Amino acid sequence: MECAIRKWNITDAVDLARLLNNKKIMDNLRDGLPYPYTVKDAEDYIATMLSANPENTYAFAITLDEKVVGSIGVFRCENIHFRTAEMGYYIGEAYWGKGIMTSAVRQTCQYIFEHTDIIRIFAEPFGSNIASCRVLEKAGFQLEGLLRKNAVKNGRVLDMKMYALVKEDAE
Repeated sequence: MECAIRKWNITDAVDLARLLNNKKIMDNLRDGLPYPYTVKDAEDYIATMLSANPENTYAFAITLDEKVVGSIGVFRCENIHFRTAEMGYYIGEAYWGKGIMTSAVRQTCQYIFEHTDIIRIFAEPFGSNIASCRVLEKAGFQLEGLLRKNAVKNGRVLDMKMYALVKEDAE
């Protein structure tokens, strides 16, 4: 199954809301997203991404046959880390284990390295999120370390892993 990434459209809100109304997905994301996740929440998110500074925020819908099946974003860091960016993503449960997320991560990194001055993309999945760690590894990210007791999610103290992909010919 080959996916595509594209900019968000406000008409994607219904699909986005449906994807995020899944506790299994929410349990692997950072806090701050409402649950249940409504179409209005999705519209607000899409509007925010569309109006964000295009030099700092790169947010894409992941699509399969033109239908939104997930979300991926790369967010530039600041100060001395201005050529570094953090990646976050999720995909609908029905699409887990099909290689779609790995393809979306590869496409997004290629886009970022070809169209921006960013030279390092990192992601910090929960250590227990084996599937997300595997996606990053298959997409060429290197495990750089374990961030012990780095987060509290659903009342549990969790380790996170630091993965990064570096643009090899960067100076």
